Amino acid sequence: MNNDVPAILVLADGRTFRGTGFGATGTTLGEAVFTTSMTGYQESMTDPSFHRQILVTAAPHIGNTGWNDEDNESHDNRIWVAGLVIRDLSQQVSNWRAKRSLPEQMQAQDCIGIAGVDTRALVRHLRNHGSIAAGIFSGDDALKPEAELLEIVKAQPAMAGADLAAEVSTKEPYVLEAEGETKYTVVAYDMGIKSQTPRNFAARGIKTVVVPANTPFEEIKQYNPDGVFISNGPGDPATADVMVGIVEDIIKADLPLFGICFGNQIFGRALGLKTYKMKFGHRGVNIPVLDHVTNKIYITSQNHGFALEGEAGMEFESPFGPAHVTHTCLNDGTVEGVALKSGRAFSVQYHPESAAGPHDANPLFDQFLELLGSK
Repeated sequence: MNNDVPAILVLADGRTFRGTGFGATGTTLGEAVFTTSMTGYQESMTDPSFHRQILVTAAPHIGNTGWNDEDNESHDNRIWVAGLVIRDLSQQVSNWRAKRSLPEQMQAQDCIGIAGVDTRALVRHLRNHGSIAAGIFSGDDALKPEAELLEIVKAQPAMAGADLAAEVSTKEPYVLEAEGETKYTVVAYDMGIKSQTPRNFAARGIKTVVVPANTPFEEIKQYNPDGVFISNGPGDPATADVMVGIVEDIIKADLPLFGICFGNQIFGRALGLKTYKMKFGHRGVNIPVLDHVTNKIYITSQNHGFALEGEAGMEFESPFGPAHVTHTCLNDGTVEGVALKSGRAFSVQYHPESAAGPHDANPLFDQFLELLGSK
């Protein structure tokens, strides 16, 4: 970190935080959101779901494990966060897998950070007032009048109504082969897929064909899939009309369906539920979820700012038969999962691949494997 680089975080409501720049230098804009995770900054920063978001870490000490070449969650190893806000930057890297420091990787990928911020005050502000448009300005840009910087922040597009999945999705299909014998083939729609997801499929003998967002159902028939997966991703699910229509086609074809995060919202919309933007969202690895089918509680990894409307255990009629809310968050009652009562299609709002995070939800991959076998 160069202590000579001035930096300032400007929120759209006029609140400002000054600090020291690290990584790249210049200006970056996005929605300020916070994560409560104590570990996993590399996985979070490379998660495409953070596209156009400035990530604030509640954990005060960041960068001590440096950056390695194994834990990236984006297919192309790209950093997707718009910027990073931290309290203290580690001056030393201490991890046997590290290839470089966090600032070095951020500079190489033109990612702007600010350190020395009172992140306790900032996180409390975001909890009280909600996620908000923001900007990090470092170097000469940080020396401009704050009123001028505030106008730049306010002029950026809102997250509500943003259609971002196509921006992070793969441009061409690609395949991850199964480990050992290939038992099944699954088509995975890349709405912003994390690399650990197809790896979990591969470990279970599933060949995964990853296709771009909005690929028509007729086109995926060429792969003769045994099932379909809808991934996590960024943006407002209310804009995903094309994917909702594709999911409807998949259900009509009676193909087993599994969705997570953004995929949960798309599947929920196909069942007739509405979505809404949360005040400050769920981002962390310690979020408790109740499974209303088994009455078990899972500690989960989550990253979402939108959710489905509904109530705990709610049963409702969908265009495809009876459906129900299967999971809810014990912190605030947010819908965390929906399914058809037939069991042919289900989804959850959290991340069973758990990178980083607890492994409580990993058996969901086995549930999908059993569903593929039942076909």
